[in-house]
Amino acid sequence: MLARLYSAAVRGVEGYRVEVEVDLSPGLPHFTLVGLPEGAVRESKERVLAAIKNAGFTLPMKRITVNLAPADVPKMGSAFDLPVALGILAAAGYLPETTLREHVVLGELALDGMLRPVRGVLAVALSLKEEPRRLILPESVAREGAVVGTVEVRGFRHLKEVVDFLQGERSQEPVHVDARALFEAHAQDRVDFSEVRGQQHAKRALEVAAAGAHNVLMVGPPGSGKTMLARRLPTILPKMTLEEALETTKIHSVAGLLPEDQGLVAVRPFRSPHHTISDAGLIGGGAVPRPGEVSLAHNGVLFLDEMPEFSRNVLEVLRQPLEDGRVTLARARMTVSYPARFMLVGAMNPCPCGYLTDPRHDCTCTPGQIHRYFAKISGPLLDRVDIHLEVPALPVEELRQRQPGEPSEHIRARVEEARERQRRRFRNHPGVHANAHMGEREIRAFCTLDHEGEQLLVSVVERLGFSARAYGRILKVARTIADLEGAERIQPAHVAEAVQYRTLDRQNWYTL
Repeated sequence: MLARLYSAAVRGVEGYRVEVEVDLSPGLPHFTLVGLPEGAVRESKERVLAAIKNAGFTLPMKRITVNLAPADVPKMGSAFDLPVALGILAAAGYLPETTLREHVVLGELALDGMLRPVRGVLAVALSLKEEPRRLILPESVAREGAVVGTVEVRGFRHLKEVVDFLQGERSQEPVHVDARALFEAHAQDRVDFSEVRGQQHAKRALEVAAAGAHNVLMVGPPGSGKTMLARRLPTILPKMTLEEALETTKIHSVAGLLPEDQGLVAVRPFRSPHHTISDAGLIGGGAVPRPGEVSLAHNGVLFLDEMPEFSRNVLEVLRQPLEDGRVTLARARMTVSYPARFMLVGAMNPCPCGYLTDPRHDCTCTPGQIHRYFAKISGPLLDRVDIHLEVPALPVEELRQRQPGEPSEHIRARVEEARERQRRRFRNHPGVHANAHMGEREIRAFCTLDHEGEQLLVSVVERLGFSARAYGRILKVARTIADLEGAERIQPAHVAEAVQYRTLDRQNWYTL
């Protein structure tokens, strides 16, 4: 007999439907699985047969052929265990095929028939929003699929429960999740800018960065607060919308990093990989392509602490996602694409020993050592960082202050007002969501200067030897400063403040 049912898989971060065809034919008992199965999919036949037997079912001694269509697309992961098992049982007469074809089935099987969680459930559920099909999932990930709201999701713990339900011998209510309530319940920040003592200049720079989605490089001695400031940057970014939360959660689900009890990523991600990370770990990829740190930081912040300690080739792979907001990985069998619209925040010491700008310590580094240390970050990558910020060592008097600083909530309110101005400005410019995303066309249209401002900028560029890209970056930052003040036009004062965020250029770093 022949049975057909539907499952699904994930390519990049998008779900697509897979048809599972199972044929039982006369002949010596044998299990054949075709349709470009890889790794865990090839091994599924052992898990499936053991699970069916331990669930109390007896299969006829026949030849089993399973095809996963489309047959020219590689199939990966363990999510095909449950649909293959149900297809075999349907071909053997245990299940009505018509009922089975109304559902899309995913799930990994243990040898005793228990269902284990799988990755990418939210991506699959989102791909089914327009289809009148229902989802059968392991109970542990059913809430994740039910977040979509328009897809009927049922969760089960064991293969026998699924069979009983499809036979009509068991009732199982769909899982209901109030996505809005879940989103609001998890949208709480655990840290706050009020906890940071002093560093008013750095706080102002990060406010400007948050208002325009600008990348930041912080330079300062150990203990000056660079990491503390970076960790609190997401708390002043605009609050995530439900649509952004679903998009971010989808990536974390595909990567297998979504906690089972959470269901939704409701706060902006903060990713801080160690400097020993590989280029594939940062950008994504591998034998089985998976999202990298730049995609896991989508809609949030990617923090690279001790930036010069990262390998040169690792840092260089950041250039494309910083420009495009997307990562495309080409492989022999497939090409996958992951979203990667993030804010880059780098932190580094002013010299190898770390104490060049610290008045309480003596620096032991030579000018040549300092120059080589900063040269580990290439000029093209540095040009893509809008704000270069010096974070000085904090005086003891400021550390002893008991009065808390301005809370994140107040700073965020100003940032959201500036972002709202940008949303209105760029409503007819697809792909441009903030000032940092502007291209040459938008810069010419929205970053015009008066004569005084133009003269100021030209003199600074000529004196410090900035590149054409740096010239555009200064204009973008000046536009953001004007937005924070509610100004329609960029004033010379806005240009002057934007320029000071670029004065830590390569040629004078080692003379700080």
